[in-house]
This record gives sequence, C-alpha cells and structure tokens, in this order.
Amino acid sequence: MIEIRNLSKTFTTENGETEVLKNVSLSIRDGEIYGIIGASGAGKSTLLRSLNMLERPTSGSVLIDGEDVSALRGKALREARKKTAMIFQDFNLLMQRTCLKNVCFPMELAGIRKAEARERAKKLLETVGLSEKADVYPVRLSGGQRQRVAIARALASDPKILLCDEPTSALDPQTSKSVLGLIREINRATGITVVIITHQMSAAEEICDRVAILDGGSVAEEGEVNEVFSRPRSAAAKRLVFPDLPEEGAAQQPGEKRLRVIFHGAAAAGSPLIATLAMEKRIAVSILSASMRNLGEKVYGNMLLSVPTAEAAKQTIGYLRSVPDVFAEEVTDDVV
Repeated sequence: MIEIRNLSKTFTTENGETEVLKNVSLSIRDGEIYGIIGASGAGKSTLLRSLNMLERPTSGSVLIDGEDVSALRGKALREARKKTAMIFQDFNLLMQRTCLKNVCFPMELAGIRKAEARERAKKLLETVGLSEKADVYPVRLSGGQRQRVAIARALASDPKILLCDEPTSALDPQTSKSVLGLIREINRATGITVVIITHQMSAAEEICDRVAILDGGSVAEEGEVNEVFSRPRSAAAKRLVFPDLPEEGAAQQPGEKRLRVIFHGAAAAGSPLIATLAMEKRIAVSILSASMRNLGEKVYGNMLLSVPTAEAAKQTIGYLRSVPDVFAEEVTDDVV
C-alpha cells in the first residue's frame, strides 16, 4: 500500500515561494489502478514524482508497504526505488539503443547477467506486442510503439508499483486506448499497482479503479471512478467532468428549472430517452447542451435540460433516475 500523509511541497524561485502541494493525504491500495486528475498546474506531476522521491517534499511523508521512503537517503533510498518504475509522456527512450537494448538497460544497471537480461527483455517485448521490433531503433517506431517499449523497460526490474506521468497525452485517441488497454492487461496479469496522472477524463474513465481530483495542490475529491464521474461533488471535479456544459447561458425564465443528466454506461435505447420522456409525461423538455458518446451498446456523457416548472423538474428527475445508469439532479447555486 502507498500512504501519502500531509504532503506539502514549496518551490523557491526568483519571484518568491510557490506552494505546489498543500497537505495532500491519500491511500492507494495494492494492485489497483489509481488516477490523479487535474488541470495543468494542479500539482499532479510533483505529487507523482514525490512517490519515489524524485521530488523531495517540503513536509509530510510517503509510506510504501509501511516504510517511510521520505526519510531515506543514499543506498537505502536506491533500494526502496527498486519497488517503483516510471513511464513518461515523451517516452525517454535511449535513441542510440535498439528496442531490446533499451529494455535491457535497467537490468544492466542492476548487474543482471547479459544473457539473462536479453531473455527477459525478449519476453517483455512479446508482452507489449513488439517481438518483431527487438532490433529496431526507436526513431523508426510510432509514438504508441515507443510507449510500449517504455512500458517493457519499466517492467524489466520487476517493480511492485508503476508510475505513469501522462502516458497517453502525446498519442492519438486510438493509440491512447490501445496503450491504456495494455496497462490494464499488465495490471490484471501481474497485480502491479499503477498510479497514473492525466488531465484527460477519458483516460481515467477507461482505466482507473479510483481517482483523486487535484486542484491548486489540494485534493478536492476522491473516490471510486464511477461515483466521481457520475456524481462529482466538488467544483473542481464538476469542471473536469462537465467541461461542455455551460455554467451560464440564456437567462432562466420565471419558474424554469435546469437539470443535469449523467449517462454512465446506460444501455443505448431504441428510441431517444428525452423524447420518450416528453411524450409520456407531456413535459416540454429543452436540451440546452449535450456531450454524449456511444461505446459499444453503452452511452456515456451528460446533458443540460430545461423544464418549465418545479413540478416538471420533479417528474423528470424521477423518470430519469428510474433508468439504470442514468442520474439526474437540479442545477442550483450549490450544484453548478
């Protein structure tokens, strides 16, 4: 287990001090995929790099399997770091080495015999689907292939924890989905704990078991990914989950109510849900905005609706909540 306790980090610059992390406390379970999500500048990368002490916190502690790694120095810290591996958004491969030799590199540093390292590297390239690229140099690979080599290299030291720093932000959507699927497969096959940071909600939704929303260096919200994405409570989470829904728009008419509807894996119906609602309940429902997508036979996304009265809002919410994997709530001053 990874336990982050009251972690803070302050950088000193020529313009003064900047507090990047503010009293962050999180617990990450063994074998789960844990997402740290936030906008640019939220402190995500600093938090991730604090887990293996690439960034030493100003205060607080990081415990891995009960050992306080933030108190370690020198050889003891190097030994503790063997439990963790890291992949980056820009891959960080050694361009003068072939794929096989890139994967061998951490084993060479660990003093593993050359023949043994080569055999393990070949198996790892097979695991990531790149057996045929063993003797190819990274310059001849696509972005997705480079990231797969980076994943193989990270696994070469047989770590317990894989830290992923925006691993798909430089990739196109289809390649991103493939790389995320690979990370999930490795997690399920090996039980390795994965901590992934991203600003892409789709990436977190695709792969994570639980997530923390980081905002201004603090934890704004934490929980199961389905719960956070379907019913975000904090303003920071709502900005990330509902980026396409306007907080302001045309002025509301007297008596008018606005409702947010969240589709989180609802079955795609043969007839449109909102149109059916309007006909069955005889409610004049207007769709103010929507961001929807179909994954297979499931629907994900959200809508902002307008209904004319409080009674219509009550009926609409009741109707929509009766549909599996659909959540509805009134947008008020407290729910934006």
